[in-house]
Amino acid sequence: MVSSPVNKKLQTQYIYAFGPNSSPPLNKNLLGGKGNGLAEMASLGLPIPPGFIITTEACNEYRKLHKRFPEGLEESIHQSIHSLEKETNKQFGSDTNPLLVSVRSGARVSMPGMMDTILDLGLNDQSVIAFADLSKNERFAYDSYRRFIMMYASIVSGVSRQHFEHAFEVLKGREGVQRDLDLSTQGLKQLCLLFKQIYEQHAGKPFPQNAYNQLLEAIKAVFNSWDSERAVLYRQIHHLPDDWGTAVTVQTMVFGNRNDRSATGVGFSRNPATGENIFYGEFLPNAQGEEVVAGIRTPHPINKHQKKITGSSLESLEELMPGLYKQLHDTVKMLERHYRDLQDIEFTIDDGKLYMLQTRSGKRTGFAAVKVASEMLEEGLIDEKSALTRVQPEQLIHLLAPIFDSKAKQQAQQFLVGIGLNAGPGAASGKIAFSSKKAVEMKNQGIPCILVREETNPDDFPGLVAAEGILTLRGGSTSHAAVVARGMGKPCVVGCNSLHLDPAEGTLTAIHHEKELSLKEGDPIAIDGSTGEVFFCSLETSPSEIVQVLVAKTKDPKESALFRQYSLIMHLADKYRTMGVRANADSPQDCVVALAFGAEGVGLCRTEHMFLESKRLYDVRCMLFSRDPEERRHAIARLLPHQKEDFIQIFRVMNGKPVTIRLLDPPLHEFMPHTEDELAALAHLMKVPLQYLNQIASSLEEQNPMLGHRGCRLGITYPELTAMQARAIIEAAIEVSQEGFSVHPEIMVPLVSIKAELTHQKAVIDKTALEVFKEKKQSIPYSVGTMIELPRAALLADQIAEEAQFFSFGTNDLTQTTFGISRDDGVKFVPLYVAGFPNPLQPDEIIHFLEEDPFQVLDRKGVGKLMRFAITQGKMTRPKLKCGICGEHGGDPNSVFFCQELGLDYVSCSPYRVPVARLAAAQAAIKG
Repeated sequence: MVSSPVNKKLQTQYIYAFGPNSSPPLNKNLLGGKGNGLAEMASLGLPIPPGFIITTEACNEYRKLHKRFPEGLEESIHQSIHSLEKETNKQFGSDTNPLLVSVRSGARVSMPGMMDTILDLGLNDQSVIAFADLSKNERFAYDSYRRFIMMYASIVSGVSRQHFEHAFEVLKGREGVQRDLDLSTQGLKQLCLLFKQIYEQHAGKPFPQNAYNQLLEAIKAVFNSWDSERAVLYRQIHHLPDDWGTAVTVQTMVFGNRNDRSATGVGFSRNPATGENIFYGEFLPNAQGEEVVAGIRTPHPINKHQKKITGSSLESLEELMPGLYKQLHDTVKMLERHYRDLQDIEFTIDDGKLYMLQTRSGKRTGFAAVKVASEMLEEGLIDEKSALTRVQPEQLIHLLAPIFDSKAKQQAQQFLVGIGLNAGPGAASGKIAFSSKKAVEMKNQGIPCILVREETNPDDFPGLVAAEGILTLRGGSTSHAAVVARGMGKPCVVGCNSLHLDPAEGTLTAIHHEKELSLKEGDPIAIDGSTGEVFFCSLETSPSEIVQVLVAKTKDPKESALFRQYSLIMHLADKYRTMGVRANADSPQDCVVALAFGAEGVGLCRTEHMFLESKRLYDVRCMLFSRDPEERRHAIARLLPHQKEDFIQIFRVMNGKPVTIRLLDPPLHEFMPHTEDELAALAHLMKVPLQYLNQIASSLEEQNPMLGHRGCRLGITYPELTAMQARAIIEAAIEVSQEGFSVHPEIMVPLVSIKAELTHQKAVIDKTALEVFKEKKQSIPYSVGTMIELPRAALLADQIAEEAQFFSFGTNDLTQTTFGISRDDGVKFVPLYVAGFPNPLQPDEIIHFLEEDPFQVLDRKGVGKLMRFAITQGKMTRPKLKCGICGEHGGDPNSVFFCQELGLDYVSCSPYRVPVARLAAAQAAIKG
C-alpha cells in the first residue's frame, strides 16, 4: 500500500496510509490524535485494521473553500480505496465481496463525543446480501446495515435518530423482545426497509446506494462536525484553537457484533477517575463501538477486579475470554510503557481475534492526574519535568472541590436512593433538569442544577456545561457523560439503574427504595461523584481533603495519600518555576489561606474591602459627604485605627513576605447610601438635615463611576485620605517589626495615567512616612509603585517609572479600558463575539470576533502588547523595576504562560488559585 497520493499535481499531500506495509511520518498535528495513534501502533506490530488518514490540512482547506474538497483530494481518496482493496482482497461497493470501512474524526487532542463517526460504510441493498453470504450470518449482516443507515442518516443528512429509535422500539414490541440482540433476522430486514423509508421521508431522496458517494459525503460530514455547535462550545471551554481542524480516518471495518465470540470495548491503562494502577475498562459482547460510549446497554466490566469494586453481576472479559483478555491487558500495559502515560484505548474482538482501534493519552480527573504523575515518577517511567506536565493546572481545582460532609450524608441515609458508578470528581447539589435546554435555562437564571438523563449524547454538551453535576441512569465509566465530565472536572454519577425516568410524566423515581420516592423537574437532588451515591435531597458540602489538611487543619497529612501526592507535584512546581506567585488577599484569614496554598507574598491588598464593615462604612460616608474640611479630617482620623489594626494582623501573618497594598480605589457609588433609610441614618449620625445630604448625594452621582472620581484622583482631591492610609501602613509596619517580625510593605497608587498624579501621591506618602519615622524614632524600608490599568499609563511607562519602584498590571481594568468594554456588562455580548456571527457575504462562514473572553484569558494581541511595551519602556528608565500582575488573569494558566513570556517577576491571584498558578508557572518555565 502506498502512502503518497497518485495525483502528482498536488502540492500538499493530504492522505497517508497506515497498516502492516505503511508507516506515515508521525505527526499528531497533521494526522490527528486517532490517526497518529493508529499509525504508531501499526509500526509497533500490533493488530491494526489497515486504512488511510485524510489530514487536518485537508479539513482546513475544505473549510476555506466553503465546504468543497481541495483540488485532487477526491481522486486521491479513490486511489487510497483502491490500495486498500488490494491489501484486503475485497472490493469497495462490490455485490460479491464487499469492503466495508469506518469513517472517524480525529483532532490533535481528544474531544470526546464532539465530532462524528460512521461505521459499516459501503453497505447497500446488494452488498448486504453478499456480506450475509460471506459471513454466513444473515442476522449479523442486516444488523450492520440498520446501524449504518441510522448513522449515515443522522450524521450526513441530519435526520433525527429518534425517528429510527421509535421504529426500532415498535418492532421489538411486536416481536415481544426487549433487547436489540433478541430481534429476529426477519425483524432486522424489515427494520432496514423502515429505516430507508424514514430516510427518504425526511431527507427527501432515497438512501444512497453508491458506496463512493456514501464515502465522500461521510468525509464531508466529519469535516463539518468540526464546526458543529457542540464542538465549537467544547473548544471554547477548553481553550482550543478553531484553526486546528480534524483529520479523518478511513479504516477497514472489524466487527464486534459478528457473533458471540465478538465484542467491542474501551479501556484505560489505569483508572481515569482515581488513578489506581490497574487496567480499567468496559466492553459489550456482540456489539459495535458506539453502544459502549452511548450507554444504550449496560457494559460488562473488563476484569474481575473491576467487577468486584463496581458490584457488577455481569461477566467480565477476563472470565468470558481469558486468553484474549490477557492479550489485551499485555498490549495496553505495553502501550503505557511506550507512551509513558495513561492510555485510553478502543478495541474490537472479531470472531475471536483482537484488533486495536485507538490509543491516546487518556482524560482523567485531577485526583487521577496527580496520582498517576507521582506514581509514574516513582516507578521511573517519567522524569520530574514530565510529571509536572502530566497534570493540567486547572485539574488542581478538582482536588480543592467541596465534598459532602460525612455527618450530613449519614443523616440523609433515608434519602439515599441508589449508587451508580463514580465518574467525576467532587459532590454537587442542585435542582433537577431533565434536558440540556432546561439546564441552560436554569444556569441563566442563577439556579444550580443537576442534569439527569437516561444517557447523554453529544447534543447534550451545552447542558453538561451549564449543570453543577451530571447523573445518568445508563452507561458506564467510559460513556459520553463520564468522559466529558472528567474532562471538565464536574461531579458525575453514571449507570444508576435503580432509578427510573419517565419522560411523559416528568418524574424520576427510586424504584427499589422502600418508599419508592419520586421527584419532578426542579426538585432538589444531590450526587457524590467520588462514591457514586445519589440522594433525593439537598446536601451541604464540606472542604476537600487537601483543604482539610492545609487550611482547616482537621486532617493529619500522614493520613492522606492524596495530600502527599499533591505535595510532591507542588514541590516539583516550586523547584522548576522561575516566576513568583503571590495572592490577592484583603484580610488576615485570606493571608492564612494564601500561605497554606504556597503564596510567596500578597500581590494585591485592596484597602477598600476593609471599609465595608458597617461602622467603618459610616465613617467613609461621613468623609465623602462632609463639606467642612475639619469634619472630613475627623472622619478620616476615625478610620486610621481600623486600617492600622488590619495591616498589623496582615503583616504578622505574612512575616517576612512582601505585601502590596493598593490605596483606596473603587468608584464612589460603591460607598454611597443605597436607600432612604441609609441616608437618613447617615444624616442622624452627622447631625445634618436629610435634604442637605440628598443635595450632596446628587452632586456626587456619576454617569460612569468606573471612569470617574476614584483611585489616585480621590487621593489627590483628598490628600488627607492618602496620608491616613500611608500612616496606617507605616505605623503598623514599625509596630510589627518591633515584635520581631520582618515587614516589607509595598504601597501601590491606583489608576495613574499621568506622571504628575504619581508624583503628587508619592510626595504625600513620603512626607507622611518621614513624620511617622520621626515620631516613632524608627524607620523601615518601603516602596511606592503604581498599578498599570490604563492604556495611557502603559504608553507613558518610561515617564511613570521615574517615580514608580514597581509596576503591577491590573488587567481587569486594563482589559476593559483597552477594549472599551465594561467587564460587568460585557457578559451580555462577549460570549456571542467568541461564538461568532455569520459572514454577511458568506453565510456558511462564521466570523469569530474574539478567540477567548478577554476577561478570562489575557488578550495577548492588544492588552498584552500594551503590557510588553510598558515593561520594556519602564525598564529602560528603571532597569531593576519589579513587574507583576494582580488581575484575575493571574490565576488563569494560559495567561500565566504569557506572563512568563513577558518576563514578569510574579503573578498574583485569589488564594484558592495559587496552586494553579504555581503549576502553570512551572510548566511555562519548562516550556521555555
